[in-house]
Amino acid sequence: MTKPTDQQRAAIGQALSLRRDVLRFQNDWPRPNRTDELAPAFTWTELERQLSSLAAGPRGASMASDLVNATRKQARFKPPEMVLREILCVAGVLMDESFLTPLQPVGSSDLGEAPMT
Repeated sequence: MTKPTDQQRAAIGQALSLRRDVLRFQNDWPRPNRTDELAPAFTWTELERQLSSLAAGPRGASMASDLVNATRKQARFKPPEMVLREILCVAGVLMDESFLTPLQPVGSSDLGEAPMT
């Protein structure tokens, strides 16, 4: 048997990490009984459109597509409630004006002082 490559080991590590996250989530949030009414279905495109609309500004709106795409790619490996939680986190980040403000250059400050040289 051949040894796995570094890339294969990294992929295995990511898969194991994802599995641990899912098991931890399922332990914290056991499935409710199935008599609960299901939420309405929507598409990833609809989600992206709504998150873009809710974003605090153009920078957040432009990030919505990448964040939804990242969430979509891993959604099939996670319980639906875990995906819902991630969608809510994405929405919170996109709507938070302070999170999306441009970073100040290194050495600058809020006091208007010149950077040290």
